[in-house]
Amino acid sequence: MSIRTCLIVACLLLSIGCRKTTSPPPAAPPPGATPAPELSHVQGGETPAPQAKYFKGSIGSSLDLQMKLVRTGDQLAGSYFYQKIGTRINVRGNVDKDGNLTLEEFDPAGKQTGLFKGIWTIDGADGLVTLAGNWSKPPGDKASDKKTAFSVHEEPISFTGEVEIVGKQIKESNKKLMYEIAAQYPQITGGNNPNFEKFNQVARATATKTVAGFKKDMAPAEGDEEPRPEGSMGSDLNVSYNIALAQDDLVSVEFKVGSYYQGAAHPNSYSEGLNYDVKNGKQLKLSDLFKPGAKYLQAIATYCIADLKKQAKDKGLLDEEIEKGAAASAKNYQSWTITKRGLGINFDSYQVGPYAAGPQFVLVPYSALKDLINPEGPIAQFAK
Repeated sequence: MSIRTCLIVACLLLSIGCRKTTSPPPAAPPPGATPAPELSHVQGGETPAPQAKYFKGSIGSSLDLQMKLVRTGDQLAGSYFYQKIGTRINVRGNVDKDGNLTLEEFDPAGKQTGLFKGIWTIDGADGLVTLAGNWSKPPGDKASDKKTAFSVHEEPISFTGEVEIVGKQIKESNKKLMYEIAAQYPQITGGNNPNFEKFNQVARATATKTVAGFKKDMAPAEGDEEPRPEGSMGSDLNVSYNIALAQDDLVSVEFKVGSYYQGAAHPNSYSEGLNYDVKNGKQLKLSDLFKPGAKYLQAIATYCIADLKKQAKDKGLLDEEIEKGAAASAKNYQSWTITKRGLGINFDSYQVGPYAAGPQFVLVPYSALKDLINPEGPIAQFAK
């Protein structure tokens, strides 16, 4: 037998021996360790990527809260905090294939302090999630049979890294002048982009300016020191906000303002949009979204008038008021937001009808504006 043949035979024998070798069994977990829960796997054996979702809503009628949940398969982990307090409370749980949600909450020492049970629902129009159900004390607690309804809606936030939006609040009351103020505004936390702080300054200024204007209106006229009639209804100001879009280069917020002045027949309400180009560190004007010289107002107005007329019967709107209040003029289109599906246009109370029940909203799809949109502008990414 030649040397070459011997080498070939030896290699074959080694190969057969290697195939018969088995890997050692995995090491057993140390005594007392809790096995990690198995995650659901998608077809092909890959673990689903974690998804961070941000929610805003309330427990009961007055406890406003914000919640962050990271979903991996059917497992959930995160935290929430009451906007009045700001202290984060850790939660973990799961959601099953039918959308049944269970979240347990814990204090810093790891003791369970509450239980959320509800339904995880996905909106077919925008894909955003709503959680709704009841909160209660944990099982075994003597008050665990008492339940409080909760409802939170996902905000379209998709920052990268550890960047979040948290709500801040201005709260004041004046017994002498009989008014109360509750104003919320968003602030970006985390990240190292200096333009986030520029956005924060603009958002904070939007709320504080509204508060200052209300307090100025509440100040008594010089020489008017008469006390308010005892038992009469006081005045109030409420400012809330909704996130229309929040990502690394663009943030769009709708402020909702509601006020009542003592003695008035009706409350007043309106909305104000804040659209911020984070990439370039500036607040956007509506014209910034379109090509120079484009007749964008005419296109937006045409769509809005047609949409509002469809809503007219159910919302107490009048055609002649719609055509006037939604006409193609800059003053009619001062409140707007950016979403991934289109431009959100807000019309103030009475702008499109004397009997309108509060502000009216129209979503103008980008397809109705596609030939006018600036291909280098901030919404070009959504209009393709």
